[in-house]
Amino acid sequence: MPRISSKVVVDVAPDVAFAVSQTTGEVRRSWDPFIHHQHLMDGAAVPDRGVRTLTRSRHGLRMVSRYVSYRPPSSVGMTMEEGPWFFETFGGGWRFEPVDGGTRATWKYTFTCRPRLLRPIAERIGRALLQHDIDRRIAAFARACERADVLAAVAASAGTKPV
Repeated sequence: MPRISSKVVVDVAPDVAFAVSQTTGEVRRSWDPFIHHQHLMDGAAVPDRGVRTLTRSRHGLRMVSRYVSYRPPSSVGMTMEEGPWFFETFGGGWRFEPVDGGTRATWKYTFTCRPRLLRPIAERIGRALLQHDIDRRIAAFARACERADVLAAVAASAGTKPV
């Protein structure tokens, strides 16, 4: 199963980095170059283990995923329930570690492609495309961790003053 990841160090505390990574709606769209639309499903008001999310990419791809772990401020994991035909499986996760007054954020994807006969070629292509995607997205996440509007939105959703 292919695994790819990207890391960045941001100058915010782990709880803030975690919160930025889990933004949805307009806040998420404002910083994430992949997201066209994203919302929590089944009446959920906040992310948590078991909550499902619908995501539409700017490329028109659609995925329903479920939080399989949700451990603020250290980690979160999701797995695909429905998605593009070429993914047999897909999962993603974040890990946050305090470092020198900031946070090291690691974003990972794991996946398998179908059909099985084309898997070796499809997964080689998938690694390259997804690595490019995750690198772009984590760089955008790092910039979001510096944006006053994103930090204010995260603070407001937590019921605190901006960080």
